[in-house]
Amino acid sequence: MRRDSPLPSILREPQFVVSAHLPKQWVVDSVAEVAFAGRSNVGKSSAINAITQRRGLARTSKIPGRTQQIVFFRLRPGHYLVDLPGYGYARVPQALQEHWRHTIEAYLSTRSALKGLVLLMDARRPLTPLDNQMLTWSAAATLPTYVLLTKADKLGRGAMADTLRRVRNTVADYSADVVVHPFSAVQRAGVEEARAQIVLWLEQ
Repeated sequence: MRRDSPLPSILREPQFVVSAHLPKQWVVDSVAEVAFAGRSNVGKSSAINAITQRRGLARTSKIPGRTQQIVFFRLRPGHYLVDLPGYGYARVPQALQEHWRHTIEAYLSTRSALKGLVLLMDARRPLTPLDNQMLTWSAAATLPTYVLLTKADKLGRGAMADTLRRVRNTVADYSADVVVHPFSAVQRAGVEEARAQIVLWLEQ
């Protein structure tokens, strides 16, 4: 397992602010923010916790669909990490799924403080139709996107290399401003690289 480097100052004191169901509940004092999106049970909360070195900051659960609202974490005045609702969980009522879809699309297309999107895909089954929808939305919003292929520790080296090549070739069709990296919260693989990109977005 890799050891983390010292945490950049901007990530040292993240604090939960609000879980917002409606746009009118979104924070209004934002200068810069980075959002996390991905299918339910893809490891989004684990990634946020690993990147911030704060166990329990984002609630992890074995039950898919746990994140049902947009969650804002303040880093320092005006700077936020934003946890978007996990998508694709079939047991969630259709009306709520539609609400999530419209909310996420509205957030990506209208949030002027949004500097980048961290899009998580399961390395064992990436590029689902909903993943592709997220890539379409981020491209339409001309939003820089950093794809994390989570649970990379579940794949062998050769399989991971093949998956990485396939995903990189596919995302290039959406936008030139998409980067893809393997990620494992368990083995800490890709944590440093993701953290550096997030800090770069927030401080630009």
